[in-house]
Amino acid sequence: MKQMAEKRDYYEILGISRSANEKEISEAYRKLALKYHPDRNPDDDGASTKFKEAAEAFEVLSHAEKRARYDRFGHAGLEGAGAAPHFDDISDIFDAFGGIFGDMFGAGAGRRRRRRRGADIQCEVTLDLMEAARGTSKTIEFERHETCQRCQGRGGDRLEACSYCGGHGIVVQSSGIFSMRTTCPSCRGEGKVVRDPCGECRGLGFVPHRVTRTVEIPPGVDNDIQLRLNGEGEPSPDGGPRGDCYCMIHVKPHPLFQRKGRHLVCEVPISYSQAALGSRIEVPTLDGNDELEIPAGTPSGKIFHLRGKGMPDPRHRKPGDLLVQVTIEVPKKLTREHREILERLAQFESVNISPERHSFVDKLKHYFGS
Repeated sequence: MKQMAEKRDYYEILGISRSANEKEISEAYRKLALKYHPDRNPDDDGASTKFKEAAEAFEVLSHAEKRARYDRFGHAGLEGAGAAPHFDDISDIFDAFGGIFGDMFGAGAGRRRRRRRGADIQCEVTLDLMEAARGTSKTIEFERHETCQRCQGRGGDRLEACSYCGGHGIVVQSSGIFSMRTTCPSCRGEGKVVRDPCGECRGLGFVPHRVTRTVEIPPGVDNDIQLRLNGEGEPSPDGGPRGDCYCMIHVKPHPLFQRKGRHLVCEVPISYSQAALGSRIEVPTLDGNDELEIPAGTPSGKIFHLRGKGMPDPRHRKPGDLLVQVTIEVPKKLTREHREILERLAQFESVNISPERHSFVDKLKHYFGS
């Protein structure tokens, strides 16, 4: 499955800073929506494209959670179910935002009849850390509905006008000077009902079907990211476009590396002598073993940064770092010779107290008044 084309930055589309507040975002969108409104630019395809772009940017940046995901991961962070807006035509935008700014979209724009888009579905794919770091292709399976071949999607052989809405598919409810148009609950907006349901699909017009697809996983994905497979969701109930399939990413834990966003953390044990005297040790990385210089006097818990040895960034920024945290390993079993050496060291340390230890002993004496 090919990846989506590169998108423009949402802040750039609205002409606002990354620190813009909710009011500034709404005002910027209102100006662009008025400027590129289809009624004002009837023969300008470019204006229609910018109108959709502005609506998409507003839908994300006006939503706190989606904005946070976008700020962290860019467009890749919005490839999740319900996270990234998808407007097939101008009427989608009218339905979504037609009431936000009063009558700015015109009196009849939100009431025009349109074909509904199919529902979105979700699937999952599991990766190991190396696949997440390098990117990979995965074959996935998921279930969706297809048009029933027996009834050709009609749901049955006898179709009659819906008596509830009079065949219009829309029900108008009035209360005083206000009126509200809703989809007919009986025929679900079709205007017709089936009197002789199909035995294969039980009158639904669709039957379950399992499909196999290949999805391209970009480098640097994390558990927070979902990928959208355009047009791979449920079919439309009235001939509109299909929904999308959202592929949720799960990255399995790694035995050596712990992930912290773009960075990787690896705990490496060293001996007391290596920490005290200094040493050169081998450490694991995603590219194989690397060497790390341990200076003399290194304390337990010290963190060393290996620049660029972490995870790639989905937004094509520089990769993260590998954080190597060394811990001094205390042996649980000692040979007789090893024990004798440590006992001589203990005797030496009791006489020759280090400056740090001396300071601590002084604090103890002062605390206990000795």
